[in-house]
Amino acid sequence: MAERRTAAEPDFLQFNDLACETVGGKVVFATDEWFAPASNLLKREPPQFIVSAFTEFGKWMDGWETRRKRIPGHDWCVVQLGVPGLIHGFDVDTSFFTGNHSPHVSIQASCLDLLPTVTLEGDRTGMAASDTQMAAVAKLGSGAWPELVCVSPLKPGYADSCHNYFNVTFNERVTHLRLNMHPDGGIARLRVYGVGQRDWASVSTNQHVDLLALTNGGVCLGYSNAHFGHPRNMIGLGRAANMADGWETARRLDRPKELQADQRGILQVPGWEWAVFRLGRPGLIGGIEVDTNHFKGNFPDSCRVEACTLTAEEEAQGIRTRWTSGNWQVLLPPQKLRPHHRHHYGEAELTPSRPVSHVRLVIAPDGGVSRLRLWGRPVPVAAAPANRKRAASKL
Repeated sequence: MAERRTAAEPDFLQFNDLACETVGGKVVFATDEWFAPASNLLKREPPQFIVSAFTEFGKWMDGWETRRKRIPGHDWCVVQLGVPGLIHGFDVDTSFFTGNHSPHVSIQASCLDLLPTVTLEGDRTGMAASDTQMAAVAKLGSGAWPELVCVSPLKPGYADSCHNYFNVTFNERVTHLRLNMHPDGGIARLRVYGVGQRDWASVSTNQHVDLLALTNGGVCLGYSNAHFGHPRNMIGLGRAANMADGWETARRLDRPKELQADQRGILQVPGWEWAVFRLGRPGLIGGIEVDTNHFKGNFPDSCRVEACTLTAEEEAQGIRTRWTSGNWQVLLPPQKLRPHHRHHYGEAELTPSRPVSHVRLVIAPDGGVSRLRLWGRPVPVAAAPANRKRAASKL
């Protein structure tokens, strides 16, 4: 699916979805799931609508839908983030809930040291929370959690109104959310955009880790083109499930009418595409993996990786100027790429460098990459750039 941004879309959509089921997010409690289970909220795929689909409980819906409430109170669920971190914004998607969407919503958050004992398993359609589950979740005290989104109206799930965006200013690590529907109804998806936070105190400075992984706090800060897939996909967990789970650009229109290659077989083209990332922790890079898994007829011809160390002010300047300038140094010189292949580059291929905080992947002329890994040793806090408690609030 094409990744297009419109003027109405907020900047926080650049960040990672910390609650998606593919990164381990899960619903651990819901008051009611009569028409459709709350676990649907965290699906990676966009919602769909099947006109003829019904269950024994009513119309099948690709989201969370509760029964029409006939008792006091309102419906709510508790979401455990797959990647704890700082939250910058929400997309409460009501797609296809056009006469049955929840009219209002609010969202609360907490950082729990111990995971709740409440769990939901199996198909919950047609079910409601038991007395035992209600008693267990009451121990979390979720009704008193800080409010990230106050009670706010939701628009119905038509194509031009289904995305309900909420900016968040909350400078604390979050592990769990409470999503409140006021009073009942349906929501298709909950996207929780933010930056992961890892406890780096438990990581030895001699330990090699993927400093770019979203679970370690890596985040995309800009890109040239994301027509078929966003660059943030490259820092996801595991290997890509398919082409949609990677970064893919449109075909560049400035390609020569007849392609020529140099002695190494690398095509000589005038243009390229790029994506900029901030590492979860500055460090010394000792290995790089560029994975073109699933990209068999649309992989890039070549790639290179550049790196630099930026302060918070320099990062903000780069974002404002869309990275048109910067003191980028080559970390990995241009490399010929192969289709559907994991390319590993060690210290022999890398240019010796000092600790870096940001990297730029450059592909030529265009195409798709499923995963990018930067293995390295994190540097002590004293050697890291200025602290950025809130990741670039304006992208």
